[in-house]
Amino acid sequence: MADTKLRKRSEIPEEYKWKLEDMYETDELWEEEADKLAKLGDEMAQFQGKLGESASNLLAFMKKKDEISYYIARVIVYSNQRSHQDTAVTKYQGYVAKAESVAVGVSSAMAFADPEILSIDAEKLEKFYSDEPELLNYKRVIDEIMRKKAHTLSEPEEKILAAVGEVTSAPDNIFSMFNNADIRFPYITDVEGNKIQITHGNFIDFLTSKDKSLRKQAFHGVYDTYKKWSNTLAATYISQLKNDSFYAKMRKYDSPRAMYLADGNIPESVYDNLIETVHAHLPALHKYMAIRKKMLGVERLHMYDLFVPIVDDADSRYTYEEAKELVVRALAPMGENYVSILKNGMESGWIDVYENENKRSGAYSWGAYGTHPYVLLNHVDNLDSVFTLAHEMGHAMHTYFSNETQPITYAEYLIFVAEVASTCNESLLMHYMLENCTDENERKYLTCHYLDSFRTTLFRQAQFAEFEHIAHEKVAKGETVTKEDLCNIWYDLNVQYYGPDMTVDEDIRYEWMRIPHFYTPYYVYQYSTGYSAAVAFSKKILEEGQPAVDTYIKNFLSGGCSKDPIDLLKSAGVDMSSPEPVDSALKVFEDYLDKFEKEA
Repeated sequence: MADTKLRKRSEIPEEYKWKLEDMYETDELWEEEADKLAKLGDEMAQFQGKLGESASNLLAFMKKKDEISYYIARVIVYSNQRSHQDTAVTKYQGYVAKAESVAVGVSSAMAFADPEILSIDAEKLEKFYSDEPELLNYKRVIDEIMRKKAHTLSEPEEKILAAVGEVTSAPDNIFSMFNNADIRFPYITDVEGNKIQITHGNFIDFLTSKDKSLRKQAFHGVYDTYKKWSNTLAATYISQLKNDSFYAKMRKYDSPRAMYLADGNIPESVYDNLIETVHAHLPALHKYMAIRKKMLGVERLHMYDLFVPIVDDADSRYTYEEAKELVVRALAPMGENYVSILKNGMESGWIDVYENENKRSGAYSWGAYGTHPYVLLNHVDNLDSVFTLAHEMGHAMHTYFSNETQPITYAEYLIFVAEVASTCNESLLMHYMLENCTDENERKYLTCHYLDSFRTTLFRQAQFAEFEHIAHEKVAKGETVTKEDLCNIWYDLNVQYYGPDMTVDEDIRYEWMRIPHFYTPYYVYQYSTGYSAAVAFSKKILEEGQPAVDTYIKNFLSGGCSKDPIDLLKSAGVDMSSPEPVDSALKVFEDYLDKFEKEA
């Protein structure tokens, strides 16, 4: 048997490691900068009570805030990434703790700023812009603070809300501790008679098994466990709903949804458009379920049959070098400049490629202003890793263009658009692979992979969004919400979304209890909207060529947060304030579904 023992960090060749030295040449330089950051925080005291006195004071504060933002990002990113490459190194665990402590201290030292800026009346502020024209560079920042004026309370009231924050964060903390540390799932038996305990990590793997008995055991094992804890988990989530309703009322918003969408200045109609448009296309999802049922050859399609492949994997293997070459070819429609920067990034220390002992799992892209972005991978030689590379480099390129184009004040893009560039790259990769595929089975496999990405992202996240909105509305209206109510809402949504060919198992009633996203309210819808925008951009790039690419890079990738997310996307040619991008994306799903049906 081959030795599967993970390599130590020191055993990974340097060319496959990210170059964090590009941020700090030595750890000592990081330590000096962390200490410098703490002192900069102390310097903020000089501005307290003076921001409204003069334009020069306000300008000086804004510049100092930018300087602090620069150092905070560097200090946090470096410490975390050093720790992520080998989480067992205590030195870097200490760096992470120090970075967090310093950042909290600095943030606290600046807490006076927003209330002081809010106290400056509009006429006086306009005079400030005349007195110090350079202050206009910060007008959007100041406007964003002013936009929330009606929802900012008096200083004593704000202190009270801040003080209860630790209490109201309890539902999320309780759920996190329960779901990550306390819950234990049963053992199940595979075809060889081996007893294997179900975990969060292997649950989906079991659901992809060709062995129906294993899928069924895993499904019922998980949801029987949640059922046993259903009263506790329902009470926890209902407390979260009540917290959200409380804060919305205190901050004078019409609803929790209005409050949470206000952060990105997202119209509530975007949320409604998403759900209504998805509903209009549910017949296509129902059709996909019918095809899945037919291809699996089952009399009844169960909820535990959703993840098992209906097309055998072509077992294509891709080394990291081959993955890079494939991604470069697939992204050729993005133009020479984009591809050149992409290739340079993949060859010059942006990426930490392979797994090693104690390395953080998963994949992400992260970076700090003034340094190139970084990407953490755990590459294995399969198709999923190719898509992961395209995805994370999409994030990295978004960061690169925003940082290169925008001042630090407006460089960091918001969550609403965060998944657009990454998913656009995945969409272009999928298009390229399908266009150049010569193996019929591989073509079917890829098409099915694409259809499932629509199902699990656009449809499923819209279902999540619908569930939490119904639940929040009930509480906000003063209705009593029980465990049974939540279970019924979730069960009925599954019936609605998956259609007549799906046997909606009773145990699925408890699925909502395992979804951590519900403790970050009104967040998941952004996966669906982001996916829709990405499909729209990839379609425009493929159909319109370089003019669409130029607009995409100039107006979107380079835009940072210089505009509201909706306006940013609109300027690049995708209007998320209308149902059209979601509708267009779902028509792409339907087109691929029709092709798949003919080939199946």
